[in-house]
Amino acid sequence: MRWLYLLNLVFSFAVLTVPYGGISQVWRGAIPGKGTWYEKVKPYCNPVEVEMAMKTIAPPSDETSQAYAAACYALAGKINKSRRILNSFPSSRQSWAANIVFNVAHPIADAGDDKSAGPIMQLVVRYSPNHYMALYHAGISLYATGHKSDAQKHLLHFLELYKNNDGWRRNASQVLERIQRDQ
Repeated sequence: MRWLYLLNLVFSFAVLTVPYGGISQVWRGAIPGKGTWYEKVKPYCNPVEVEMAMKTIAPPSDETSQAYAAACYALAGKINKSRRILNSFPSSRQSWAANIVFNVAHPIADAGDDKSAGPIMQLVVRYSPNHYMALYHAGISLYATGHKSDAQKHLLHFLELYKNNDGWRRNASQVLERIQRDQ
C-alpha cells in the first residue's frame, strides 16, 4: 500500500511540473509564452514569492525593468524595497519610474481595493506629488484606514488639480464632507 502512495505522489508531481519543464525551470524564467521580464515575474509579485523571484528571475538593468521591479515589490507590499529602487533613479527620472508603479497598481485601486493599493499610491505621490489619480486613491485609502488628516490633505490637493465634474470628484468631495463632520 505504501508503494501505491509513493507512486501517486510521483505521478502528481510529474503532472504538475511537466507542462512547465519542472519547478526549477519556472524559477529560472522558462515560463510558457513570450514577453517582457515583468510579464514573467508578475505572478510572483506577492509577499511569499517576490524575494525568491527577484533572485532567480533578476530584472535586467535597464530603467524600464528596474521601474517594473519597483512595481513588483510594491505589489508584494514591500514598499521600502520599492522606494529604494525608485531612489536609485536620477531625480529627474523618479517621477517617470513612479508612474510605472502607478500604472501597475491603478487597476487594483479602480477595482475598489483602495486599502491594498493605498500604500502604493502614497509611494507614487512621494515621487509625483501632482499625480491626481494617485492623490485620489491615496486619500481614499487613508480615509478608509482612519488617517483622516492625511486623507484630507491628499483629497484637497486632488480637487485642486482635478476639475472634471464626475464620480471621482463627487466621491472625493463627499469624503471630505464626512471628514469635516467628524472633526
